[in-house]
Amino acid sequence: MVLIIGLGNPGKDYEFTRHNIGFKIIDKFAESLEKKSCYRKFNSTVTESSYDGKKLILLKPQTYMNSSGTAVAMCYNFLRKQINSMLVIHDDIDIGFGEIRLKTGGGTGGHKGLESIADKLGNYDFDRLRFGVGRPPGRQDAADYVLDGFGKNEREEVEIGVQRSTDIIRDYLTEGIEYAINKYN
Repeated sequence: MVLIIGLGNPGKDYEFTRHNIGFKIIDKFAESLEKKSCYRKFNSTVTESSYDGKKLILLKPQTYMNSSGTAVAMCYNFLRKQINSMLVIHDDIDIGFGEIRLKTGGGTGGHKGLESIADKLGNYDFDRLRFGVGRPPGRQDAADYVLDGFGKNEREEVEIGVQRSTDIIRDYLTEGIEYAINKYN
């Protein structure tokens, strides 16, 4: 089983913000899956499906970004014996806008959602798909920047990046993290 987590904040106010790119990517990927069931559990929206013979759990924590670890830990601890790998999809201000990078393990780069997950799981040993949202302009606070919506001139590139992210997820599932890192990084 593969647990794929898209990070974001619940509610319409946050729907189109930079911080919600994880939700956007996981929703797009879920659209491409044929048989699926959707429900609420673990303080999350959950989609169960399969891809390439692997059972998938797609998780969108509804606890707000800074408390994502609570929902992730509930799901992970419940399914622990069945989970073979875990991929967390999130925004990243430290890589260029629209760039996508895969990473396995390592630090959180100050990302509060990742910090919450690492804290609740007690380790950093999970894979990440990082979607670059760029640095805040001027002296704008990073926390405010990631809660802003994408500009008109950014939206097309975001859609292209979201689609590319779903392709990366497919390769991650069929070929593994090392293959996907070598191909896309």
